[in-house]
Amino acid sequence: MTLITGLDHIQIEAPAGCEDAARTFFGGFLGLPELQKPPVLAARGGVWFALPDGRQLHIGVTKDFVAREKGHPALRCTDLDTFTRQATAFGVPVQTDTELAPLRRVFLTDPWGNRLEVVERPT
Repeated sequence: MTLITGLDHIQIEAPAGCEDAARTFFGGFLGLPELQKPPVLAARGGVWFALPDGRQLHIGVTKDFVAREKGHPALRCTDLDTFTRQATAFGVPVQTDTELAPLRRVFLTDPWGNRLEVVERPT
């Protein structure tokens, strides 16, 4: 019997005062809609975003923040070339990786240095 039925959300840690940068990066660059946090959690800071598949990405404030250089979420896109052009337009450097070819993927960092992966999965 499997007890887990799926993934609900992921949380990325960020320093205090991260909200504006989170909105620019995850909302502006990645185009994710912001979700309203429950009032009891809003006082802690951070921002929540909706993913197209119904899951969520939470940016949570962490005291004594340290960027995650290894552990990371892997997000999906349908066209990695378009994604890379968007990253360039926003001044976000991407590192192409061919280690899992023919799978296409890139790595980048969020505004606080956390590692992110974007994988191309055509529909």
